[in-house]
Amino acid sequence: MMLLTQNTQQATGGNFLTDYGLLILLAALLVFMFWSSRRRTKKMKEEQEKKALQMVPGVKVLLQGGLYGTIVEYDATDLSQPAHIELAPGVVIEVHSQAILRAVEPEDETVDETVPGDDVIVSSSDAATPRTEIDPPAATDAPTATDGTPDADDKPKA
Repeated sequence: MMLLTQNTQQATGGNFLTDYGLLILLAALLVFMFWSSRRRTKKMKEEQEKKALQMVPGVKVLLQGGLYGTIVEYDATDLSQPAHIELAPGVVIEVHSQAILRAVEPEDETVDETVPGDDVIVSSSDAATPRTEIDPPAATDAPTATDGTPDADDKPKA
């Protein structure tokens, strides 16, 4: 009888890690999640404070919608008050203070100096002198009357 109780004790309570390993792992994961969450919250708060110090009138900013503007009025202490942003000279809009994504550094701005329709084609023989070629107007296949206007009865040939 005594032999039977010793065998059951060895079989059920023989290894601490197999009995409590999952509980230890669960506790470790909970501690890690709590620590990670606190660290992330602290980091976000520091970023918000840094952003609030940068938001002064005259600073160029990027809004959440992709618009660039200049701050006219911003209350860093009361974020429920709207910010006033000047998009163009004389055009001031009112946005929620959290709609401001970030302050724009001068090196962030890139200006595209190409003009639409300024296509210059350079041939290999005239590499020293560039020239601009203009496409001729598209020809119409519709039959025309004697005065040059298309007839309503005539259909274009396919």
